[in-house]
This record gives sequence, structure tokens and C-alpha cells, in this order.
Amino acid sequence: MKNVALIGLGMVSDTIADAIQRSDKVNLAAGFARSEQSRSDFMDRFPGVPTVESLDAVADDPEIDFVVLATPPSARAAPIERLIAAGKPILMEKPIERTLAAATEIVEACEAAKIPLGVIFQHRTREPVANLRARLPDLGQIHAVEVHIPWWRPQSYYDEPGRGTYAKDGGGVMLTQAIHIMDLMLSLTGPVVEVTAMAATTGQHRMEAEDFVSAGLRYANGAVGSLMASTASFPGRGEMIVLHCTNGSAKLERGQLSIDWQNGESETIGLATASGGGADPMAFTSDWHRAIIDDFAAALDAGRPPMITGREGLEVHRLIDALETSAKTGTRMDVGA
Repeated sequence: MKNVALIGLGMVSDTIADAIQRSDKVNLAAGFARSEQSRSDFMDRFPGVPTVESLDAVADDPEIDFVVLATPPSARAAPIERLIAAGKPILMEKPIERTLAAATEIVEACEAAKIPLGVIFQHRTREPVANLRARLPDLGQIHAVEVHIPWWRPQSYYDEPGRGTYAKDGGGVMLTQAIHIMDLMLSLTGPVVEVTAMAATTGQHRMEAEDFVSAGLRYANGAVGSLMASTASFPGRGEMIVLHCTNGSAKLERGQLSIDWQNGESETIGLATASGGGADPMAFTSDWHRAIIDDFAAALDAGRPPMITGREGLEVHRLIDALETSAKTGTRMDVGA
């Protein structure tokens, strides 16, 4: 049983705490936030979990085996520096940081210090995703890809201080919401090498960053694709990834897998579930987070990399950086390696 400390007690902390408390592999030993009010509120919601008043209390505790870092991306650098110095493995909520450059610095710092670093992209753990991975060899070469993320956030969501700003969030729909589905896409398709994008803030919201993006994608394997991501699509519908392959087409929609084989056969696997695409961004099960957290604990025991390493987590940051640059400059952009 691994002892875990949760740093950052904001919106996603309840999901993480619930995931840990429902696990038989990890124990939530401590919670920390800079705000005394946040610590008090967290203890009200999770009365059996002690909170501490300083980051040093986590970093210096030899009983803490690893840390789940759930602070805003603008508040990552200092905790990570302290945790690296203390030798604490880190599992962090997405995104790694606000920019590709800052995210790369964090990953390289952990690698240099040999600190295990994992990233929570929980959509990868959904059972139909595993079923699709198993069927990819039979589906054959991927020729075309559709990614559709028509989500919704009310203006009240962006009225929270710092939401949808570059200073706190690092961006809008891509870095804060669509990053999950874009990471899942990359894990299925392999890397994107070229993008052409348009991004905008629609009249649905008053915010600094984008709430809508549309893009064309070209993949390293020769496939082409389209991406649409939005938080301006009231009332919010399920995300969808479609892979059009040599022997059939596979669709993941809200976690349900449908395959139409070119021989005329069809199959559907799993049930469509909520994933936080509507007004409540936390309207999804904690089971997916639990799978990531349990894997990280097992990886530490086995001395292997976690399910999603910091280095792998950079791939979606690299794609988002290219999309942002393409949208700003109006040009086709290569996605760097």
C-alpha cells in the first residue's frame, strides 16, 4: 500500500480523492493547498484525510511514497522543484504546464534527477479504448481520422478568476479541455506531423483564450484528419474519434466503441457514458483516475515507467503548440519532434 499526498485541492481534487479512497493499492495520507480555506473545505468533504499547512510537510515526510499534483498549471514550477529536491515521484494532472517550453523544462528536470513523472490522461483507461487497440491490427492501415469535441461551458465557468486566461490556464479549449481527447487520438493514430488551424473566441463567451478550434491534420503514417473542439457547443455533446481504416471504420463516442467492417459486419462494445462535456466539467466517474493512480503505484513497485510518462505527455503539448501557432499566423505548421 503506497501513501499518497494530494497537492492542490481545487475542482478536480474530489475526483482524485475519491479515486484514491476507492483503491486497495494506495492510501490518501495527506492533502495540501496554500489556501487555509481550501484545506478546511477539503477536510469537510473528506473528514478522514489530514491536511498539512506547507509543501515542506509533504516533501520532508518519509512516509509519503508519491505525490499527485493537481494545482493549476501556473502553480507547478515551485512545487515540482521542491519535490524533485526531496526525491518524490510525481503524478500530475494535465496539462504539464502552460506552454510547450515550460512543460519540456519540467519533464527534463525530472528526467535529469531520475524522478518518476506521470501524467493523468484518464480517457486512455476506458475499457472500449483497450478493445479498439486490440482490433487496430485487424482494421488495417489508418487512412482518415475525425475528431469531434462539441463541449459546453457556461459563462459562469469562465467568470472564475483566471479561467480561460493565458496567465493561469495557458490557453482555452485545447489546453484545458480537448487535450484529453487529443492525447487519446495520438495514442491510437501515432504522431501528427503537419497542421492547418483556425481558432477563435466565439460570441458565447467573454474570455481571453479560444473556445473554438477547427483544424486539418496530416499524420506521420500518411493519414489525414480533421479536428473540431469547442466549449461553445450548447448544451454539450459527447466527444467522438473515428478511424477510417483499410478493413473498416471504428468510432469511439463517449467511450462506446462501434466498428463497421467492410465485409458488412458491425459490432458495438460498451455503453456511452458522461465525460464532463457539459456544464458540469466533473460529471464523470473516478474509476478512470483510479486506474491511472493504481498503475503509477504499480510502476514504482516494479521499477518500470508509468502508463503515461512526462515525455509521452509532451506529444499532445507539441500538437497544441503547432495548432496555436498555425491559427495565429494563418499558415500551415510542421509539428516539431
